[in-house]
Amino acid sequence: MRKMTEDNLNGAFAGESQAHMKYLVFADKAENEGRPNVARLFRAIAYAERVHATGHFNKLGLLGGTADNLQEAIDGETYEVEEMYPAFRAVAELQGEKGALQSINFAFEAEKIHAGMYQKAKQEMESGNDIKLGAVYICPVCGHTVEDEAPDRCPVCGATRDKFKKY
Repeated sequence: MRKMTEDNLNGAFAGESQAHMKYLVFADKAENEGRPNVARLFRAIAYAERVHATGHFNKLGLLGGTADNLQEAIDGETYEVEEMYPAFRAVAELQGEKGALQSINFAFEAEKIHAGMYQKAKQEMESGNDIKLGAVYICPVCGHTVEDEAPDRCPVCGATRDKFKKY
């Protein structure tokens, strides 16, 4: 693929990915404001944006086998924990941006767990096995991630057990 086309597809992938997430956030807001049809519209179009992003991702040849995808996930989570969020935290602290600092700290704590979970999955794959995985619970406030059982209170943000989403 020629460089300009590759750059364009990478930009389109980023834009479609952001639109997908933004529309899901918009859907939640509409739902909370009692507008279920607007929420449904946002979710439907968010899915279309995901379809577009997936097409661009595939045309770029970025989808590997599961072991490769796990390694890319490990690398991404590790980068966020070791480099990205510490740098972002330092700037937010320097600028006194308390809201941004909270958001960064919430993500930072969750990413550490995610990297470990992906590493465990990769090790199992390298042994020829699928990962043994119980229910996964995600805190909807901060993203704290636990396996098997949600805590009574989130250790990061204090959200109650009943708020956790089960996967």
